[in-house]
Amino acid sequence: MVRKLLVSAALVASAWPVTAQALWQEASSAHFIVYADDKPERIKAFTERLEKFDKAMRVMRGVPDEKLADADRVRVYMVGSIGDVRRLAGKGMGDVAGFYETRVGGPVAFVPRDAPSGSVFDLSAQAILLHEYTHHFMFLNWPNTVFPEWFVEGFAEFNATAAFNKDGGVTIGQPPVYRAWSLGDNSALPAARMLQLDPGKLSQDQTEALYGRGWLLLHYLTFDQSRQGQLAKYMDAINAGQKVEEATKAFGDLKKLDSDMTAYIMKSKITVATLKARSLPIGEIKLRVLSPGEAAVMPARLRSTRGVDNSSAPDVAALASKLAAPFPNDAGAQNELAEAEYDAGDLPAAKAAVERALAADPKSIHALIYKSMVMCAELAKAEDRDPSHWRTARHGYIVANHLDPDNPEPLTLYYQSFFQAHDKPTSNAEDGLLSAYTDAPYAYELRINAAIILLHRGEKDRARLALLPVAYSPHRAGSVNRALDAVAAIDAGKVDAALKALESDTSDKSEASQG
Repeated sequence: MVRKLLVSAALVASAWPVTAQALWQEASSAHFIVYADDKPERIKAFTERLEKFDKAMRVMRGVPDEKLADADRVRVYMVGSIGDVRRLAGKGMGDVAGFYETRVGGPVAFVPRDAPSGSVFDLSAQAILLHEYTHHFMFLNWPNTVFPEWFVEGFAEFNATAAFNKDGGVTIGQPPVYRAWSLGDNSALPAARMLQLDPGKLSQDQTEALYGRGWLLLHYLTFDQSRQGQLAKYMDAINAGQKVEEATKAFGDLKKLDSDMTAYIMKSKITVATLKARSLPIGEIKLRVLSPGEAAVMPARLRSTRGVDNSSAPDVAALASKLAAPFPNDAGAQNELAEAEYDAGDLPAAKAAVERALAADPKSIHALIYKSMVMCAELAKAEDRDPSHWRTARHGYIVANHLDPDNPEPLTLYYQSFFQAHDKPTSNAEDGLLSAYTDAPYAYELRINAAIILLHRGEKDRARLALLPVAYSPHRAGSVNRALDAVAAIDAGKVDAALKALESDTSDKSEASQG
């Protein structure tokens, strides 16, 4: 779907090599789906490391491993180089080495296949991926917990430096040397401010300190015996609604905490946790060679998945049309063409591609979703208000939901289609949206819409719970301010004001991050 992004002019077709003969492969595991044009053994080894990383976090934090729906697995796209990642990231992202996005259709990450080793003082593509996956891990496993900003970033940094040992074990807790200058200096961001639920607007140096000192504080509280239990008391107090001043009493004198943290990092040896391979069992890694059509359209798929805007969508559609043309009976190729043409606003071309995709694979979730998307867009364009026409148009969403009940995307689009029709969502549509929110708690869009439904139903406590992780998210977006305003209004007993804040703008479709 079209996502409003600032995509650079470098994303036009001429800037990207088209390698129709590329041997693209898919590695599928319990928590990841990895796509790469690389040797099978390298792709498998990369996916195994990701799974071991997930398992190591679970073992360290006592988090059970439940089977994930396909939509909750992170799709990782490995592209050629850091330069390719930066061109894909777009304008204003010229210094990234990799990036990650959450969205209703499932979280995605883009990393380079070939990256120079660089200095240990550089933030590597691996560290970025592990940092961002830790965010995903946190919000998926503790969906309704409020985490202060320092903890969100400190926890991600704590895990981002994981080392994968030759014997199959994983070491966690190594210092992020790329944050070295901030680790021993508490002047930029003293604990008294850092421990606030919202530390306020931070300068660049203070943001750097939040990451570095956040890692340090979490490391200290995890490994130093004299501080055991303090973090749990602090978190429990915050989530019980106590004022931060009360919560921070768990740590005692905060100036002493600052000095103790500095003394801790200055020790000659930093404690780490090494988990042996036998404690990190992972499931099967399945490899699949993409069909010739799927491989051929991958240059267009990367850009569609990243997101396009009105200026770049026609270029991507033209490229997809060229690449998919030799493969009319390949569902993967036609699905990408359908998405690209839909994004470009060519509904007849998108509809034709959808029909070809469904002819090749009648149970294609993507094709069923786009069939309904196209039909709903046609009705909206024609200003058709006939309820029977809209029921027919929504049928693809219903079938997709029956085929994949845990996929939040058909349920979300079904709910949104009532607004396209200028109609009030049915109770069934609202229930579906609430189910989608439960399935994908990391998606801000779903939390905002779920809160709106719950407020209209008089369930303000559940609405507040849905909003809290958005309101105190460290990755600032328009949804954060709306959620903060709504929470304040709910606390003041002003439900109408909360609804007004939330309904003022529901355009946030994804949250992108590189940190």
